[in-house]
Amino acid sequence: MKRALLLVFIICIGLQLNAQSKKVPGVAVNHIPAHTGVYIGSPSICILPDGDYVASHDHFGPESTEHERALTAVFRSEDRGRTWEKISEINGQFWSNLFVHKGNLYIMGTWKHHGNFIIRRSTDGGNTWSDPVDSRNGLLLEGEYHTAPMPVILHNGRIWRAIENARADTEAWGRRYSAMVISAPVDADLSDAANWTATNYVSYDSTYLNGNFGGWLEGNVVVTPDGKLVDMLRVATSEKGRDMAAIVNISDDGRKASFDPATGFIDFIGGARKFSVRYDPESKRYWTLCNMVNDEYSHLSASGVRNTLVIKSSPDLYNWTVHKILLHHPDVSRHGFQYVDWQFDGKNIIYLSRTAYDDEFGGAHNFHDANFLTFHRIKNFRKLARKKIK
Repeated sequence: MKRALLLVFIICIGLQLNAQSKKVPGVAVNHIPAHTGVYIGSPSICILPDGDYVASHDHFGPESTEHERALTAVFRSEDRGRTWEKISEINGQFWSNLFVHKGNLYIMGTWKHHGNFIIRRSTDGGNTWSDPVDSRNGLLLEGEYHTAPMPVILHNGRIWRAIENARADTEAWGRRYSAMVISAPVDADLSDAANWTATNYVSYDSTYLNGNFGGWLEGNVVVTPDGKLVDMLRVATSEKGRDMAAIVNISDDGRKASFDPATGFIDFIGGARKFSVRYDPESKRYWTLCNMVNDEYSHLSASGVRNTLVIKSSPDLYNWTVHKILLHHPDVSRHGFQYVDWQFDGKNIIYLSRTAYDDEFGGAHNFHDANFLTFHRIKNFRKLARKKIK
């Protein structure tokens, strides 16, 4: 009898530990089971003037409307990320970032997969949104554009954002994307297309990286230590396990983009997947959260390895230190912590992950087709600058 009770106890403990090991890390903001054919994409997060957090993600996948009129869900937390409530859905919003400007909340991206580039404004914290019906009300660029939830920055009296033109003589992923940056005066009506200035396009060149260049995308506008503007982009390459980024130069007036392939490519852990770079004046360092390829997966394409998330920083955008592994799962095929968007929050960093993980329905379809949107916090992140793992 005692042995039977002990066996039952051991089984119960084992089941409990197994359940705990399958629990998704962080706070689950949203969960969409893989069998629906709809996946969670493009996480974005920002902090409202009253301190509340607002988060968003779009829907992609075979059962989504991403190619017709994409759908984005918006959530709000009034308790610093412990709990979340869905407050709105935006019909016609994709690959988008949230940001606050002059007290109003904005969301900026495309209206579908490779669609017009648009901006919407909310004056009530994300419950309702303006409709980009024309060029005076949020329709900024007509055509085919690509982006992700990338940072906006303020510099020299203007607001800046990197995007990619996706109209080319090919429909091939990566090769169709041309780097560009748009900007507007900080006091202008951001919904009026006439207030925005765009650079020229810097197109794909098959000769780059000795013929191994697969394209660039998901650029970050960043101010360099000497006050210049650059567009720092994710790079696709056919070299297995290699992570790189590209740095495109932007003129002070925001009208010219230029690239030198001899100096513009850098080795950059996480560069084969989407990453966001932000500058912290207190630490005088640039910070990013990105995916790292561990040695056992160096034989794979870096873009497909998203099971390890790290935090790293740099004094100059070129020399980076990996400080800490934030999230990790040993399986690379059906687990991923990717497309992270994040913000400084005092001494901390808050971030959202497009997370592919186990659930009661059999888990994610694969590492890419995420079934969770998860929220996380890094406490006292500046202290990590003294640590180094790579």
